[in-house]
Order: sequence, then structure tokens, then C-alpha cells
Amino acid sequence: MARKLCAPGWPGHLLALIAGTLITLSLAPFDYWPLGILSLIALHGLLDNLSPHQAAWRGWWYGVGLFGSGISWIYVSIHDYGAASGPLAGGLTGSFALALALMHAGLGYGYARWIRPLRGGRTAGFAAWWVLWEWVRLWLLTGFPWLYVGYAHLDTPLAGWAPVVGIYGLGFIVALTAAALATAHHWRRTLPALLASLICWAGGAGLQRIDWTQPDGRPRQVALVQANIPQQLKWDREQYEATLHLYRNMSAPLWERAHIVIWPEAAITNFYDNARDFLDDQADVARQRGSSLITGIPTLLRGADSDGDGDETTMRNSAAVLADGRTDFYHKRHLVPFGEYVPLESQLRGLIQFFDLPMSDFRAGPDRQPPLTAADVKFATSICYEVVYPDIARAGADSTALLTLSNDAWFGRSIGPLQHLQMAQMRALENGRPMIRATGNGVTALVDAKGRITARIPQFERAVLLGSFQPMTGETPFMRFGTWPALAFCGAVLALLPGINRQYALK
Repeated sequence: MARKLCAPGWPGHLLALIAGTLITLSLAPFDYWPLGILSLIALHGLLDNLSPHQAAWRGWWYGVGLFGSGISWIYVSIHDYGAASGPLAGGLTGSFALALALMHAGLGYGYARWIRPLRGGRTAGFAAWWVLWEWVRLWLLTGFPWLYVGYAHLDTPLAGWAPVVGIYGLGFIVALTAAALATAHHWRRTLPALLASLICWAGGAGLQRIDWTQPDGRPRQVALVQANIPQQLKWDREQYEATLHLYRNMSAPLWERAHIVIWPEAAITNFYDNARDFLDDQADVARQRGSSLITGIPTLLRGADSDGDGDETTMRNSAAVLADGRTDFYHKRHLVPFGEYVPLESQLRGLIQFFDLPMSDFRAGPDRQPPLTAADVKFATSICYEVVYPDIARAGADSTALLTLSNDAWFGRSIGPLQHLQMAQMRALENGRPMIRATGNGVTALVDAKGRITARIPQFERAVLLGSFQPMTGETPFMRFGTWPALAFCGAVLALLPGINRQYALK
């Protein structure tokens, strides 16, 4: 019966579609982590005995299930806040999911053609090939590194591996475990993979006991202001003064209670130069009470154009720290297509309102930027979407905490903000640093150096999160080397398998 269901045809495609949705269910907010392993076991079986072209179709259907369920929150952004009609928003979201699924079509084709026929291809080869395609999603067409299977393991023994091998290393272990279980009926042939999987799970439990980083000084008190301003009103010019009044009033009782007060991404809906009087006033109040302010705010950079003459104005999505009489900035490096810039701008501007969202003409900041410093804490900073990129959000050796400012109001009451929070937790675990996450309407949270949420406030409420975090020093292996060791290992597995098979053939 199982062989018939996995054969070419619609029954197998339908099973692949269902299997793809299981990864979504393994991640936040559902957190049924065994379903991620089950999903890959099913995919492994569903690709068995198929030709490359058949496997491409099967992989595509799997991708449709994964992305159709996992990125449904994009519909909210386009429909509710981009003012697109329901059919248009559904069509754009569906088209994006179908396009992303093409990557799994490539995964299926390549696995059936090059990897599966090799000795070890069904186990280590399957795992390495899976990670390769997760990595492709990191950079292809600016990247969409969402729905990685390793994120489900923040609270399993495999979490011990995150500071060592990062999210891609976790993905390899999960895929290897699934492949070993899928081929366990050939136990003599797959015994090495089974033993390797068991060692990884046991080793992860042991690694959890290692403290890769150490406390740096005393804990700091921090206050995160969640103003919960509706997205429809946020950029309304008539609401600007009310916004300033709201942040002033919510912050007034906090300056004497917190070393640092933090406002979220684009809390101030005006350029820094235009809001400078207000911010200087707040900075003076903070300094008099021994506190500091960090806020998200757009900035303008004026300079010569590319010809060296005239003026060119560059808008940036920035974070500003106002402390000790100084103002320092971090400028977002990786921008969101359509939300912060419009590809093919000359052709798309004006077609629909979604292509004319407020502040959708940003330019990226420089790649290398120093940490933001407040209350003697050096923050490795990321803004919103950047936190899902492991190497962008990776802490430097001189940073003692991670900071991310976000505006998840774009995603409404969907699963998007909770997935986003889970990825921020993984960044904390990888780097052995606390993560301070300030958002406009949730999820605002404090995460410790082990990736555990220590405090949070409800979504869609006007509230303040007052808590403490412990700055950390020292380096995890991931912090020192990033994602490349895990990716190089997977590349080496794929490169060595043909040579190992030739050796067996000679024997």
C-alpha cells in the first residue's frame, strides 16, 4: 500500500503536499517539533524510485505545502495594509508560494539524478542536499530564509548544537535523522547513519551543559515600549504629534527605573533631522536620570550624486542611540523587497497601492557597522527582517548583547510574528548573547543567552516590558566562524560521495 501511494501520480503528490505542511506545524506557534522529522521521512519515501523529472514534480508539491501553509501571513500584509483586493492579495501570495516551491522541485530533481544513486546518498547525501537548498533560499533573489526545519529544536537536545554549528548544522542533523529512520529497514546499510544520528542527539544534550559565554558585569534594567499604534494610522501625518505625545508619556515613568529605554522600528514616523528637537529633549531627560534611549527612526543622508555633482538624498531605515550626550546610528543593511524598496521601480510604481507603501524607497546601509553602545552594553543590532539572516545578525566579538527592532504590525494576527520571534531566539542561542526584541505591537520580548524567553508582553496591547538582561562576553564557535563550517561540511559530503562510490566499485 505504501509503495503504491509513493508511486508517480496524484496520490503521491497529495501526500507530498500534506508532508510539506508538517514543517509549518513543527515551528512556532504550533511547536510540534517531531512533525518536522516526520515531514522529511515522508519526503524521503516519496522521492524514492522516481525518475528525476517525476521527483521534481513531487518536490514541487512538497514545496507548495510548505510555503502555502508557512507564509500565509504575507496575504495580511498585501490585503490589510497594502490595500489590495482579496483575490489580488491571494493571487500574489499564492504566486510567491508557487515560485518558492520551485526550489524544492530542484531539490527533488537533483536528489533523484545525482544523490540517491550513490552509496550513502540516501542518508548523508540526502541531509547535505537538503541543507544546500536551505542555503540557496538564503540568497537567491535577495533571499527568503524562512521555515528552516532546525528552528523547531530550540527546546530539544539538538539545541546544544546551535552555538557550535548554527541553524544549517541543525538542519543537517534533523535531515540525517529523518533519512536514517526512513531507511532503517535496511539497517546494515544505514547503521552508520543511525549511529551518527544517535550520537548527535546525545551529544547535543551534553553540549547544552557548556557555557560558551560568560556574564559581563551586572545585569541591566531595560524598558521596551510597545505603543500598539495601528498600522493604518502609523504613517498618517495628522497622527504624528499624537505619536510623539504617546511615546513621551509612556516613557516618562521609565527613565529612573531602567538603564535603557527602547522604542521599536520606525517608532518616530519622521526623519531624524525633522524630529531632532523632540529627541534631544527626550535624551536630556534620560541623561538627567541616568538612562539612555534607543529608537527606530528613518534617516536622510545627503551628498553628491554618482556623477560627483548635484545633491542625492538617501533614505535609510535606522536605529539611533541617544546616550551620554551623543547620537549614534545603525542603518539597516538588508532591505525587504516591496516593503522597503521596489524592484523594477519604474515599471511597478503606481500600478497598485501595494507598490507605493510608505517609506518604500530606502537604501541599504554599509555592511560593516560598529555596535550601538548604551549603559556600557554593546548591541549587535538588526532591524526587523535582518534577524532571520544568521550571518547578518551574528554578534561581533566586541558586542555583549543582541538588539532587534521590528514592526510586525504588517503581519496582523497571523503566525508570522511568532515565527519571527522564534528565529530571533535562535540568534541568541547561536551567539550566546541575550536578545532584546522591541516591536510596535508584539511580540516584544527578552531572550536570554540560551534562547529562552525570560519576559514578554501580549501582542496588540499598549504596554511596557520592564525587565533585566545579562550582557555576555566570550565567543561561541558559531559566533567566531558563522555558517560556513556547516555549509562547507555539507559541500564536502556531496563532493566526497562519488569518490567513495568509485572506491567501492573498484573493490
